Amino acid sequence: MIVVALLLGALALWGASRLVWFAEFRDGGVRGTLLHTEKGDQRAVSLVPLAILALAGIAGVVATGGWARRVLGVLLVLAGAAGVWAAIDGVRFGGYADGLPVSQMLIGRGLAALGGILVAAGGLAAIKGAGSAVRLGARYSAPGAKRKARDPDTELWEALSEGEDPTANR
Repeated sequence: MIVVALLLGALALWGASRLVWFAEFRDGGVRGTLLHTEKGDQRAVSLVPLAILALAGIAGVVATGGWARRVLGVLLVLAGAAGVWAAIDGVRFGGYADGLPVSQMLIGRGLAALGGILVAAGGLAAIKGAGSAVRLGARYSAPGAKRKARDPDTELWEALSEGEDPTANR
C-alpha cells in the first residue's frame, strides 16, 4: 500500500508538471494579442523533484526498517506537504478571461494537490508500519542465529548451504 501511494503520488506530481498552470493574454505588438501559458514545472519548479523524491522513497521504504523508515516517512510527509503547498499557492477560482484553458489550469493544480496528499499518506503509512513491516534483506539480518528447520530434509539442505556436513553428526 505504501509503494502504491508513493508511485501514484509521483505520477500525479509529474503529470501536474506537464499541464498548464498559468495563462494570460499579452499584447504581441504587431502580431496582436497572444496567449501566454506556463506549465506546472515552470510555475512550481518543485513538482518534478518532489516526484523523483517520491520514487526514491519507494526504494527507501523497501530497503529500510525501524527508525530509518520513520525518518524517511517524516521526509515523505514533508515532501507531500510541499506538493500540496505548490498546488494551492496562487490558485484562483474566478476572474478568468474568456478563451483561457481554465479547466486545464485547475486540473493541473488539483492533480498536484492529489499527488502531495498521496505522498504524505505514503509517508504516514511508512511511519506507522516502520516496526512491523518487512524490509529488504530481513531474512539475513541475524546470520549467527540459527532457525529451527521445519522438516529434516530442510535441515540437511541448510546444513549443506552453511558448509557443514550433515552426515557427520549421525
